[in-house]
Amino acid sequence: MRLSRLALAAIIVALIVAFFALDLTRYFTLDYLKSQQAVLEAYFGANPVKTALVYFVVYVAVTGLSLPGAAVMTLAGGAVFGLFWGTVIVSFASSIGATLAFLASRFLFREWVQQRFRANLEAINRGIERDGPFYLFTLRLVPVFPFFVINLVMGLTPLRAPVFYGVSQIGMLAGTVVYVNAGRELARIDSLSGLLSPSLLTAFVLLGLFPLIAKKLIDALRSRRALRGYPRPKRFDCNLIVIGAGSAGLVAAYIAAAVKAKVTLIEKHKMGGDCLNTGCVPSKALLRSAKFVAQVSRAQELGMRSASVEFEFSDVMRRVERVIKAVEPHDSVERYSGLGVDCLTGEARIVSPWAVEVAGKTLTTRNIVVAAGASPLVPRIPGLDKIDYLTSDTVWEIRERPDRLVVLGGGPIGCELAQGFARLGARVTLVEQVDRLLIREDPEFSAMVMDSFHNEGIDVRVSHTAVEFRVDEASGAKFLVCEHAGNRVTIEFDRVLLALGRRANCTGYGLEELGIGTTRGGTIEVNEYLQTRIPTIYACGDVAGPYQFTHTASHQAWYAAVNALFGAFRRYKADYSVIPWCTFTEPEIARVGLNEIEAKQKGIAYEITRYEIDDLDRAIADEEALGQVKVLTVPGKDRILGVTIAGAHAGDVIVEYIAAMRHGIGLNKILSTIHIYPTFAEANKYAAGNWKRAHAPQAALRLLAKYHAWRRG
Repeated sequence: MRLSRLALAAIIVALIVAFFALDLTRYFTLDYLKSQQAVLEAYFGANPVKTALVYFVVYVAVTGLSLPGAAVMTLAGGAVFGLFWGTVIVSFASSIGATLAFLASRFLFREWVQQRFRANLEAINRGIERDGPFYLFTLRLVPVFPFFVINLVMGLTPLRAPVFYGVSQIGMLAGTVVYVNAGRELARIDSLSGLLSPSLLTAFVLLGLFPLIAKKLIDALRSRRALRGYPRPKRFDCNLIVIGAGSAGLVAAYIAAAVKAKVTLIEKHKMGGDCLNTGCVPSKALLRSAKFVAQVSRAQELGMRSASVEFEFSDVMRRVERVIKAVEPHDSVERYSGLGVDCLTGEARIVSPWAVEVAGKTLTTRNIVVAAGASPLVPRIPGLDKIDYLTSDTVWEIRERPDRLVVLGGGPIGCELAQGFARLGARVTLVEQVDRLLIREDPEFSAMVMDSFHNEGIDVRVSHTAVEFRVDEASGAKFLVCEHAGNRVTIEFDRVLLALGRRANCTGYGLEELGIGTTRGGTIEVNEYLQTRIPTIYACGDVAGPYQFTHTASHQAWYAAVNALFGAFRRYKADYSVIPWCTFTEPEIARVGLNEIEAKQKGIAYEITRYEIDDLDRAIADEEALGQVKVLTVPGKDRILGVTIAGAHAGDVIVEYIAAMRHGIGLNKILSTIHIYPTFAEANKYAAGNWKRAHAPQAALRLLAKYHAWRRG
């Protein structure tokens, strides 16, 4: 098989080299076609069958070898054979040649590509197996990419060859007719005035408009297919119905009301969603109280002989509840009703692309935005059903501090809560399956957090896989059994907190019945406009992914709402180019853009510039001299690819880099910006200064040294 591949590759390369070496490209230009037009027409008149056969074979060879010239040959087909026969010959020749290129690509490269990029291609392969013919038809009808590229790329996918040929035959027909017709009209030009003939101008206008018309046609066909079988209401109760009143849903409803649309917001539980009730707000309130306890323990570092704090865990949890109540009015029914949003409580169910059932009645709407959020992921571990486990949703209900707490999961949620509970006096064991915490961050930042946890007495167990939970029936003692380095390890605990991530809420409200699918990551399938396969239904926030952050949910909500309300006139692609986040441990770990792990995975060239925060005056004064600014830039340039900051206030300090990346500002401009002294934000300027020193023009500096020496005499 390998010899066969090498032989075929050698033949193809030899033919392509010969094509260019013999300068055969000169025969595939418009000028040559015009110069030989009369000869070709005369030869065709004398030898019609032979001419058609030779033309057919050459066309197949050109497309099969992916050589330049197919467009000119199509024009020649119209010029020589006319519209009907030119279309017939070109249609079959182009489809056969494309299929040969497809088969050659498959035979030579598919096995290697599929093995080399297996993980990256799984989702693409599933999509091709499910909707490959439709994707190919769309590409054939809308020639955004050169057809020869489509032939070669499709050969690397699971698409069957007969399907490829059949779809290509049909999909390329419209474009073939337009190009052949242009060639036929081109053949009629016999003077300069012929350039202005209405028929020729029409042909070239069609060439220019064809991609736009074809795209509109494809969109219309896709929408028609998705909406088939659902009766469209004659009038609508709403312009927009939003399902879910979390961060995404609130912003979507706010935007709709702001532009005077009639919008209904449906929430089955509490306004504010996870962020207000079980996520960002309560966790940060808990961490603030825990940080105060930790700061008291550091009194001597700040010049105090002693300090102490007395507290009851239940009081801390009541404070958390009080903070939620204080923030609650921002997301309340009263506020949003005042803004013009019709707020309903109940479980929503989408019954058609234009209708939602809630509280026993059916509302019709032009569009729907799904912002149903996510729920804590509960793993299938034997014995877990016998444990009264906690999640990031339910942990806020407890009023008694667990003496021995196991936190399962070393991601952002697990790390934040583990540190918070440890500082409030719980003996915390943090269990993580992989070999380090915060696996999405670069290793040095994971190590900083792990060192901090060790110093605070948290028992960190990395490379530990949870196997089962056990309960001693006699004593009631609870144990987690883990596997570590081939051995079984038993950890006794009082309570266990599951912090293994969150799963999008995609089921239970009608999406399955409408055929709206989910991605491999378990989120709703949406396009770049956050539109599902049903064109009237959009999704945003945690339920749509790919990020599960409050600020990203709000960001997506703008696109979903605007596209739903005004998509008939203009649509906006969701922009994920600059997405920041922060893990609020101590030290905080904040990031925007690429880190070193991702840059290596994606094969992106980069340079690293670092600034150690133990050198920062304000950090030294605050006894917070720990951390680092790590900046990735384009090699030799100051354009920022990504930044990670570890240290106090990292989530605030990184904002300057977020703005810089969003607006194309490089390190040189950050360096030239005045930063207040002494602040933590100065770390950004010093990092930029380190980059500048590393890229100083050494030759020019040597000349300057000689100049100044000369000036001194």
